Amino acid sequence: MLTKSSSIPVGLPKKVTSICPECGKLIDGQIVNEKGMAVMKKNCSEHGDFSEVVWSDAEMFLRMEKWARDGVGVENPAIPEAKECPFDCGLCNLHLSHTALANVDLTNRCNMKCPICFANANAAGYVFEPDFDTIVDMLRLLREERPVPTPAVQFSGGEPTIHPEFVKVIRKASEMGFAQVQVATNGIRFANEPDFLRAASEAGLNTIYLQFDGMREEIYIAARGRPLLEVKNKVIENLRKLDPHPSAVLVPTLVKGINDDQVWPIVQFALQNMDVIRGVNFQPVAFSGRISQEERSSQRYTLSDIAIDIERQSKNAISKDDWYPVPSVTAISDLVGVIVGKKFVTFTTHPHCGIATYVFIDNKTKEITPITRFVDVDNLFKEMRELAEWSEERSGKLMTKMKALKLLRKYIHKEGMPRGMSRTKFLKMLTAVFSDESKKALASFSWNMLFIGGMHFQDAYNYDVDRVMRCCIHYTTPDGRIIPFCAYNSGPVYREEIEKKFSVSLEQWRREKGDEFT
Repeated sequence: MLTKSSSIPVGLPKKVTSICPECGKLIDGQIVNEKGMAVMKKNCSEHGDFSEVVWSDAEMFLRMEKWARDGVGVENPAIPEAKECPFDCGLCNLHLSHTALANVDLTNRCNMKCPICFANANAAGYVFEPDFDTIVDMLRLLREERPVPTPAVQFSGGEPTIHPEFVKVIRKASEMGFAQVQVATNGIRFANEPDFLRAASEAGLNTIYLQFDGMREEIYIAARGRPLLEVKNKVIENLRKLDPHPSAVLVPTLVKGINDDQVWPIVQFALQNMDVIRGVNFQPVAFSGRISQEERSSQRYTLSDIAIDIERQSKNAISKDDWYPVPSVTAISDLVGVIVGKKFVTFTTHPHCGIATYVFIDNKTKEITPITRFVDVDNLFKEMRELAEWSEERSGKLMTKMKALKLLRKYIHKEGMPRGMSRTKFLKMLTAVFSDESKKALASFSWNMLFIGGMHFQDAYNYDVDRVMRCCIHYTTPDGRIIPFCAYNSGPVYREEIEKKFSVSLEQWRREKGDEFT
């Protein structure tokens, strides 16, 4: 079954269902165009009015909406008769996206004590750290999801690399068939223990999502409590020594006035290390707890800010028009699924959850060419969608393949291509990206490719239930549930419920383990 036309209301103003940041109950709201920005307005009868910028550029906000698609949800929901999102998570029958990427928290312990972090064992007063068998059960739940078994898992925390059976967990996830096995890490152990990194790589670790907040040491001192640039560079260096090696994706948390001047320098660092780094995934800050309107306004950073700042800082090498929302790629997965007769993961997130672009870099001149310079993305994806819908009613796979190739040739223009690229080579690259030979294939070209994306997770101030219902980044829990990211970490905050249920007190942990990382 293909993805469907979206049921999300479009245009501005538009009604939304949100939550009160004070009491957490569902309340009605509106997103309006206010001074060229998309702003959420809402009122709680008990706690008054709230106003929050959700996108700093209303025009870009509206452009993303046309790519919205509803997914088919899950065929085996744990909560089959849920009544109200987000209070019956499991996944439930109301949810419209299956899991594209699952987070598995291995521990809430950490080998750092960041000033900005409130999710560590010290602050919580307890230790949450599932044992190996529990983690395997959580992974099995993901692989049993239908219609598509979860293809990618990311181990998170706390600091997941300090779990005593981290390498064993990586190996098990790989054996269970996850196509992507990832870890979100501060990188300290991978920097200081090359043999530990090698062991994780040999166990099946594919990607390191490396916390990376900028190119100025004072940023790390302020946010993380210590200098860390040397650590980040050492991780890259140690990866480079492995063959083959996991890829790195830089993950900067962006706060206006703190490191928003670093978006382009971070991309440039990635470009200089593309033999190891395959992408940058910016994450604008989500506020936890109570914070004043004044503080939020001074620090709030949105997805459109990423595009605008990169355009300005790169001197238009990448423009804000080069970005597309995550669900734009459902045209590809739907069409490929019809052609090969197999259900693929479909990224049917809300169009305002994340944005991305690809850039190609000449290996000799280092000239940057965004994919939109030579691919008519809008018309290509539109006609791919129409072809998928046409083909679903027919059995002529060969004819569909021929039509698909014709579309690619029609909307891939020679003008604007990077040096040494042709339609044939570009099509070969597209094929390689979806195979295990992608690194070898790309190495044979005179150019390389970098993913640049942004994902803005919600907090209580910009909460939109429509986004929760379409989330495809989920957590799995020890009690057999799968919970959308933004429901797990904001709104009802399932994280607190789960961690307290499956934790031991800090005092008991120290008494039994005597561990320094608490």
